[in-house]
Amino acid sequence: MVQRVLVGMSGGVDSSVTAYLLLRQGYEVVGATMNLYDPGRLGVPDVRDGESNDLEDARSVANRLGIAHHVLDFGCEFENNVVRPFAQAYADGLTPNPCIACNRHLKFGLMLKAARELGCDGIATGHYARIAQRLDGRFVLMKGLDDAKDQAYVLYHMTQDQLAHTVLPLGEYTKQQVRAIAAEQGFANARKHESQDICFVPDGDYVGFLERYAGLVPEPGDVLDENGAVLGQHRGAIRYTLGQRKGIGIASTQALYVTAKDMAANTITMGPADALLADGCTVGNWNWILPDEGPVHAMVKTHYRQKPHGAMVVPQEDGTVRFDFDEPSRLAAPGQSAVAYIGDTVLGGGIVL
Repeated sequence: MVQRVLVGMSGGVDSSVTAYLLLRQGYEVVGATMNLYDPGRLGVPDVRDGESNDLEDARSVANRLGIAHHVLDFGCEFENNVVRPFAQAYADGLTPNPCIACNRHLKFGLMLKAARELGCDGIATGHYARIAQRLDGRFVLMKGLDDAKDQAYVLYHMTQDQLAHTVLPLGEYTKQQVRAIAAEQGFANARKHESQDICFVPDGDYVGFLERYAGLVPEPGDVLDENGAVLGQHRGAIRYTLGQRKGIGIASTQALYVTAKDMAANTITMGPADALLADGCTVGNWNWILPDEGPVHAMVKTHYRQKPHGAMVVPQEDGTVRFDFDEPSRLAAPGQSAVAYIGDTVLGGGIVL
């Protein structure tokens, strides 16, 4: 049972309230902030929108709560496990989710290891999700009560050991309630802006980042229709993702969307909306949270903002899993995460192939 807990404090309101709630619940709380990268080394602009430094905010809250605070230097591990794979995925024409890679390798990997070295029983984060233990002893991962913040989706990779040693208090709260608690406690970050960008691409210009960091210079190429006819020129295939409509510069009497990318040929293919519909997708690197040997019907998502829809989840002999959609659904972008749910509980998840 977790009693002394290391809270990952990012400097944001969610992790700050997490630390406060755990103290109120009787846990012995220690704070830690992960130092993940040097903006100068990665060629990243230091964009803060006039706000205070995240580390300073985390320390301020820790001091206000009267808890110890540590800085965990994970810069090399972050670059090796998150940044480089992100750049390589884009070079390969995929659409990666680096935040999930960070959760897998850093927050629930290295930070849990650091927690044990600091004498803690486990860790806590500000994710809006819940963990419960079944009567048979198995731990399960569930959606948070706030439907607008389904962060169980980004935690599908968790192992039984990680689930057993993680506390997620915000799963019982809404974002509005969390901000209210922060304001009541006088936290300076109570109204802090919540970034929607990748942390190491704070200006949102991931193409510029890839050019600076990995030397991936976008080269013009052909835009094709579904029959292979040239419609025009694009500004570099890495700029586009499946399903994209705007910003391509192709004039047409009907709405056209990116339906395929060929990185070797440096072409993108465009077609009408119905060309984006698929009967299913194949998912690799699958992690079962609720083990199930046979096909099972579940609600699935193949990207974070997608509304869950029905599908048969069918294990394959090669270790992958097949999603057979109940009805044709939006084409899943390779590299994105696909997650299946039974009710509010995560069945498992993996990466779209």
